[in-house]
Amino acid sequence: MSRRHGKQINRGGLYALIAGVVVAGIMSASPALAQSYPSKPIRILVGFAPGGPSDIIARVVGAKTGEIMGAQFIVENKTGAGGAIATQETARSAPDGYTLMNTPVATVANEFLSKTIKYEFGKDIMAVGPQAQTANILVVSPALGVKTLAELVKLAKEKPGVLQYATAGRGSATHLTSELFNMVAGIKTVPVHYRGGGDTIKDLLSGEVKMMFSSIAPVLEFVRDGRLVGLATTGPKRDPAFPDLPTVAESGYPGFDVRLWIGLTAPSGTPSDIIRKLADANRKALESPEIQKALAAQGFSPMLGSTEEFDAFYRAEREKWGKVVKETGMDKD
Repeated sequence: MSRRHGKQINRGGLYALIAGVVVAGIMSASPALAQSYPSKPIRILVGFAPGGPSDIIARVVGAKTGEIMGAQFIVENKTGAGGAIATQETARSAPDGYTLMNTPVATVANEFLSKTIKYEFGKDIMAVGPQAQTANILVVSPALGVKTLAELVKLAKEKPGVLQYATAGRGSATHLTSELFNMVAGIKTVPVHYRGGGDTIKDLLSGEVKMMFSSIAPVLEFVRDGRLVGLATTGPKRDPAFPDLPTVAESGYPGFDVRLWIGLTAPSGTPSDIIRKLADANRKALESPEIQKALAAQGFSPMLGSTEEFDAFYRAEREKWGKVVKETGMDKD
């Protein structure tokens, strides 16, 4: 009996010894992996078509980041499901630092909207660092006859469910921003979904739709020449492009802060030393004058911050937009 027990104890000790050696090997391999990283090209997945802000920023910032790290960054467009297909592929990729994702605010909403593609921030994907941001601007057709946000809200309350706003698609930033404003202003306006931003601008100019929360760059000249009327911007402070235009927060809705933002994420479980290397290079790229100029050409400004700050920001955005999706019933559509 005791001999059998002795053999069992010895086997248990052997298994424990083997497990300890494996764990120690993994722990010692992590710094070694980080030291040799990167040793091959790094791909950045983009969930949208070439030529849009997400794609351009991924290529411009990625090229500079690669230059800083001595690595090649390759952009791959994985379109579909509002960017969720790219997110799913990122989540399923090896957490070795060789697959990253250009992550816009739409990725946050898709976590709650997609019925077929499921992922969760913190569980499937993790923060690397922020990259760029811009405010929206609420524009209306001159035919609507309003000049201020207060006048628009008054009109919407007089005609609930009548005023239509354009969106770049269900779950897009334009859709989410409009529904958040409906909630805080206590109004009901109706979405008209388009497949992209180009058609929305065309129909705004023709008067087919009367209003939209748009990113600033596509409507800048139309507001300046009077073909569209700008009512307010959505950032925490006035936008340099329209210094005389109030923010939504200034116009009676304190705390309203909506920005189109883009950041960099990776599969969860990517070693912290690799994340640190990527985050440091990403920040240095954003601090360079050439990248800041390239971002400005797209209507964006650099969004600087650490991995930890981006993680906290993403979680706050996740809570905000998750609430909008659920309270408006978007997830039931």
